[in-house]
This record gives sequence, C-alpha cells and structure tokens, in this order.
Amino acid sequence: MTHDPAALYNAYASRDPRFDGVFFVGVTSTGIYCRPVCTARTPKEENCRFFPSAAAAERADFRPCLRCRPELAPGLAPVDGARRVASRIACRIGEGMLDDGARLEQIAAEFHMSPRQLRRVVRRELGVSPMELVLTRRLLLAKQLLTETALPVIEIAYSSGFSSLRRFNDAFRGRYGMPPTRLRKKAATAGDPGDSETLTLQMSYRPPFDWPGLLDFLDERALGGVESVAEGAYSRTVKLGGQTGWIRLGRVPGKSALRVELSHSLAPVLPALLGRLKHLFDLSARPDLIAEHLGRDERLEAAVRRNPGLRVPGAFDGFELAVRAVLGQQVTVKGATTLAGRFVQAFGEPVRTPLPELTRLSPTPERVAVAGVGEVTALGVVRSRARSIIALAGEVASGRLRLVPGADPDATIAQLLALPGIGPWTAQYVAMRALRWPDAFPKEDVALRRRLGCASAAEADALSRAWRPWRSYATLHLWRSPVPQA
Repeated sequence: MTHDPAALYNAYASRDPRFDGVFFVGVTSTGIYCRPVCTARTPKEENCRFFPSAAAAERADFRPCLRCRPELAPGLAPVDGARRVASRIACRIGEGMLDDGARLEQIAAEFHMSPRQLRRVVRRELGVSPMELVLTRRLLLAKQLLTETALPVIEIAYSSGFSSLRRFNDAFRGRYGMPPTRLRKKAATAGDPGDSETLTLQMSYRPPFDWPGLLDFLDERALGGVESVAEGAYSRTVKLGGQTGWIRLGRVPGKSALRVELSHSLAPVLPALLGRLKHLFDLSARPDLIAEHLGRDERLEAAVRRNPGLRVPGAFDGFELAVRAVLGQQVTVKGATTLAGRFVQAFGEPVRTPLPELTRLSPTPERVAVAGVGEVTALGVVRSRARSIIALAGEVASGRLRLVPGADPDATIAQLLALPGIGPWTAQYVAMRALRWPDAFPKEDVALRRRLGCASAAEADALSRAWRPWRSYATLHLWRSPVPQA
C-alpha cells in the first residue's frame, strides 16, 4: 500500500474493484471507515484518512460501514472477499470464460472455492446465480446478433452460447416477452444475407479514443504473419476454443464504436472473442477521469493534451504478449519485432485466410514448452532468453501461471520474477498489458527515466507516485513524448 493520501483518494474515487482490500478509508465527518468500492457518496478529500487494514481503522476509533461491510474485503471474509470475488467472477463470465471451454468447477478452483461456495457468494453479493449472469450475457449478445447481422436464428442461438434452438427461444421469450424472430423483423438488415463467410458487429467505447495512436503502438510490435495494421484497421489470426479464423477491426465513422469483422468460423466462440477484444483495445477505460488526474502533473500535462483518449493496449493472448516482452529485453522495438516474426514462423501453425498478410497462428505454450533451447537460439535469440521463453511456456502450459485480465498482479509479478531471466521491467510490462493492471510502472525502463530526467529507477518510482492509480497510462504518455534534448 502506498502512503500517498492523494493517490489513495484517487483510487478510492475511481471505485475500481481492483483496489478492494488494498486499503480502507476512514471518513472523519462520520466516524465510519469503508472499502474503496463503497457506493456511498464520495466524501471530501480533507475528510479522508487511509489505513492498510480494518484493524488499523478501528484502532483509530472508526466504525465499520454497514453498506460496504469491511469484513467482506479480501483477506477478511471466510471466502477472501465476497464482493471482490463476485465481481471478478462476473467479469470472467462476461468475457465468455464458460464459452471458452471452462466449466464452473474450473472457475471455482481459480478462486480457491468449491462450486457450491462460488454459487453462494455470487448469489449473496449480486442477487443472481452464476448461470443467471451467463443467461443475461448470452441474451444480450443474441439481441445484438439479431439486430446487426443476417445470421439465421439457429446460428445465433449457438453463437450466443445456447445448446439448442428451443432453449434459446424459451429464454428469449421468457426474458423479453417476444420470440427472437419478432426482433429480427423489426431490425434493419445489417449485412449481406448471402455472405456466409464473415460476420460484422460493433463494439462501443467512451470517447475520446486515440485510435491512430493505439494502432501505431500495435503496428510497431505486430507479430509478422499473425497480426497486421493497414489502412486504419487491425487484423489478426485467431485460434480460440478449438475454432480457427481471423478478425479485422476499424472505426465506425460518426459513431463511438469499432466495426468488428470476423470469419464465420469464429461464431461458436463469439462471447470469448469479444471479451478478448475488449481488453486488447481497452474499451472499458474512462479517458476523462484518467486524463483529469494525470493532467494535474506538469510532467504529463502537455502529453495528456497531445494524446486525448489514450488507451493502454492490452493483449489478445497473455502468453503471446509475454514472449514478445522477453524478446524485447535489451533490444530495440524493431529488433524485437524481427525476432518475434522468426519465432512465429518457427513455432506457429500455418493457416489460410483471405488476408494475404495473415498466414500463421500464434505459437501455443504447449508447443514452445517442448522445444529445445537450440531451436530458439537458432532464430537469433540469445541462450538466456531462450531458456526464459521455454520456462515461461512450461508454467503457462501447466496452468500454474495465468496471464489473464483480473489475475492478482502482485502474485503474478512474483511468479514471473521467479522464472529465469525475467526481470522487473518485463514483469511490470506483462502486468500492464496482459493482466490489464492500471497501476503498473516499469521504472527500470531507460526511455522512461530519460524523459523524466531521472538517474535511477528509485527516483522514477518516487516521481510516479503522484500518478497512482493510473501509472500504466502515464507510462504510455511518456513513451509517446519526445526525448528531451541534452
């Protein structure tokens, strides 16, 4: 926990569940202490005191809030933070985890629960069962497909995660009071009914959105054969849940939305696919709040004005991103991109797409884990990094290391640092992009220190504390800023 009250107040005001259990806030005007996720009206900053634990707040004579119930914060409740766990489970379900081949038992095991505990926690905290959350997500996706595509209703049923047309019809009629065919008749046809090869959907975002800047970042680091950036659009190959295909995304003129075109083969894994794209393009960000906070610092003020709507690019696949980060250690971005292209050619599975630049699937951890060090060094990768990549692949393939949004950043960073050849810079970079941690800060980065005028990583870390809890966004602003002239 940081000791900077301003940073803690900003984290509290954001109501981001990722900070739940990290600290508690006592309100002097009421004598009550709360969790950072409390839904009560935000008090004035001068009335707030911050504590590392509930016990510390109570020693200072604050009473526990009856609304947010501090006893349920992570580490205090019998199930390690019911509200936070329920929120994370809801997030996982919303990203299509159950449609990505996982079962409820697997999700429960990830949170160190039994399936019965998981159901009880979710129902108590959110008022519905896990499967009711799944049903809502599936029906909303089906509604979008009915409105925006010309897919047959039976395909929409399966693409939304229903096991049969009858169950889909019953669920739709029960929830919305009409059959899905009535909505289809009311909606304007959004595609060519004869086009059976592709689907087109829209994904909304909060403006502003620096789409050109995000594309430039991805373009410089694109995996040759897997990803491509051209004509204002991002494309890539996809293998997900046993399905193989391709996607292409670009902005919708006049709307705060991205146009998502995908191969029809990916329809069965659409919920999981859309969840990954949401993280890759940081579509849930609040650019207004983040810019307001970072823009207060004179070191970032100009950068924030230059880059309205900046996003932190995520990762479509955590292992893919981590390998790219290891290859980027102590080499230029261009050099790492070259090595990554060779890596894809050596270990990625060939695939056919209508986009000639997309020819390979991203290498899987299972394939890389059984590779010999010599296979990797033959690509021009130094031996120490080859060993790092193979060790990383083994941990991911075994399930011991999960590089996914929502994973505990401190625990995951510790796991990464325990692997041979992976240092703090790489671990923080992976946390920033693969884990979607908003407060990651690779303070060892030479480019960051040069732009900040810092002689050491410790000095850079001290300066960065004012930017919490949005240091990942500050990092992107600094990387895009010009280097000061000597």
